[in-house]
Amino acid sequence: MQGLTGVERINNILQHKPVDRIGLYEHLWGDTVAAYTKQGHLKEGEPYEITLGLDLIECWPFNFVANLDFKPEILEETDQTILIKDGNGATLRRHKQHETTPEHVNFSVQCHEDWLKYRPFLLEPDERRINFEEYRKRRNLAKEHNLFFCCSSANVFELMHPICGHEYMLMGMALEPEWIEDMANVYANLLISLQEILFEREGYPDGFFYYDDLGYKLAPFMSPAFYQHFIMPFHKKTVEFAHSKGVKVIMHSCGFIEPLLPYMVQTGIDCLQVIEIKAGMDLLKVHKEFGDKIALMGGIDARVITSNDKAAIDKELSSKIPIVKQGFGYVLHSDHSIPETVTFDTLQYFINRGLELGKY
Repeated sequence: MQGLTGVERINNILQHKPVDRIGLYEHLWGDTVAAYTKQGHLKEGEPYEITLGLDLIECWPFNFVANLDFKPEILEETDQTILIKDGNGATLRRHKQHETTPEHVNFSVQCHEDWLKYRPFLLEPDERRINFEEYRKRRNLAKEHNLFFCCSSANVFELMHPICGHEYMLMGMALEPEWIEDMANVYANLLISLQEILFEREGYPDGFFYYDDLGYKLAPFMSPAFYQHFIMPFHKKTVEFAHSKGVKVIMHSCGFIEPLLPYMVQTGIDCLQVIEIKAGMDLLKVHKEFGDKIALMGGIDARVITSNDKAAIDKELSSKIPIVKQGFGYVLHSDHSIPETVTFDTLQYFINRGLELGKY
């Protein structure tokens, strides 16, 4: 088959149609981008998606902090970290020297009553929540390079926990279910409303890339029954909105989510990403059970890539790519973002060898 453009290739993969090779996407931490740029591997100001020849590019245009007018308060600062209270009423400690997930210190919203103080901020779609300029810039870049363009956002689970934390949210599912149901509904409605405003003005993307980390190591955050009750209806609502506009949906979830997969597939998602091996996921098992229903992106153990051992990388790729490329539904991606400990030469080898194995 003649070589396809990135947008053609990803579109076909999401529909399990024939392609010339598997797709290619990857995430690099900001620290990695800075290191590669300093080393001369990336051009200053040029998106790494272009330099690496990826098939897909994203844009995160939305701001979901509850109180947009709240000025973050610095509560404590050291040489290494900074403790901030944000517009969600959340107290978070962030590292100043490198990118990392913030430490969750405290949350003002711990129950239904607390939620009611913040709920009014999220009922109407304020245009200040939308970065129209960045969306336009990234969409034009995708068109210029014939890449599949995704509008990215957290979905309901990832939108709720910044305001109340995982612990209070999960306890709420058991003790105050009406609170969690209301939060999920409010955030789903706000997400859809902001998308409608943005897309009416700037045009639709090729895909939605939703992020909802539903698991941790060896277990999901909730039972399948709780997923079906609290999260699935709103996943389905946002996916159905996308499909009503002719837009495909890629759903990201870190952690072990195998027990939830049958129900996630039922929401209508077109692709699952990232299939985290170190959390207990098994790419080949997921492909066998669901590869005829959805496309897959990821599932290549990032620990092998960070070893910078090309023989180990070749073994990892050779054991998986020839199998998961069957059915024209796979996009090459690690099971996590690429840290700066991965040399640029290693990253290039991973990509080139993966695509070589992924030719049809």
